Amino acid sequence: MQVSRKPRATLRTINGRPAPRPTWAIFFSNTAPSFATNATYLMTTMFSTQTKMLSTQIKRISLPKSRVSLFWRENGPEYPCKTILLLHGFPSSSHQYRNLIPLLATRYRVIAPDMPGFGFTETPDHFTYTFNSLADVVEEFLATLSIDKYSVYIFDYGAPVGLRLALRRPDAIEAIITQNGNAYVQGFGDVWAPIKEFWASDNTEDDRSKIADIMLNYDITKFQYVNGTPDVDTLAPESYTLDYALLQRPGRREAQLDLFRDYQNNIPLYEKFQAYFRSSQIPLLAIWGKNDVFFIPPGAEAFKKDLPNAVIKLLDAGHFAVESHTLLIKEEIFQFLDDEPDIEISYM
Repeated sequence: MQVSRKPRATLRTINGRPAPRPTWAIFFSNTAPSFATNATYLMTTMFSTQTKMLSTQIKRISLPKSRVSLFWRENGPEYPCKTILLLHGFPSSSHQYRNLIPLLATRYRVIAPDMPGFGFTETPDHFTYTFNSLADVVEEFLATLSIDKYSVYIFDYGAPVGLRLALRRPDAIEAIITQNGNAYVQGFGDVWAPIKEFWASDNTEDDRSKIADIMLNYDITKFQYVNGTPDVDTLAPESYTLDYALLQRPGRREAQLDLFRDYQNNIPLYEKFQAYFRSSQIPLLAIWGKNDVFFIPPGAEAFKKDLPNAVIKLLDAGHFAVESHTLLIKEEIFQFLDDEPDIEISYM
């Protein structure tokens, strides 16, 4: 499925058509107008481009069955096209995809929901926070939007949710992009030790307070972004700052503790996930931050056991590779889904 293409040497094109000269070429052209005019042109062009990149819509829908008020981000062409569902992880929300969405939306309809317990989605009292429940809500959301065919991008918590959807409706999934989204026991890093200890506990209030002190503080929220990222200056501080702020919303502490506890119930499903891979031979791209201490590279490489044609890419990145390597991930997705890449991809 991977095709190596070199950029054209004589004519810069986009999708087979001549591309306009880049802004810098006009700015420094010998035939360009005055410096002041050029400066105005440059700023206007940059503002126009930025405006287009900010066209992602934010939406909310009330789901009648679950009674969840679900928040999501959406972008895409006006013409009919394929759909990509982006499922976020802990402790984030659809906000983690804010930069990727408009890039993918040049070719696809992109849907990124905030799952219950995260972001700006609101749940009714006594909502049960399990990964089955999260999958139920996402399934209801997709049905409400009449989305019956899509590719899915799974990351962290999004993996057990997205793979549950695949077990329920294998005919609906056209391809899987897994970015540090685990489906093998080999993928767990040593930093899971406190959570595994919580699994073995009696789930008393003391047990819950102990894991909350470890996993629900600002430092560990920031750590998940900066650890393993070669250049932390590429990370927008509002990413982890917003994540932490939203974790302080009423009910979020208990919701996250319930999900920590329930994560152990994903592991018995790994055999079913792997059986699905073998039977379906679903096209799969595993694009992995190789410096991630939560889901380590053996988890990416393990997909090859059940999907010999899986494409495995290890990036010099941490857990939130989509924050630091947005453009590369976009290009890999385009290439994986048989679209022509705009640039030649290289890894440093």
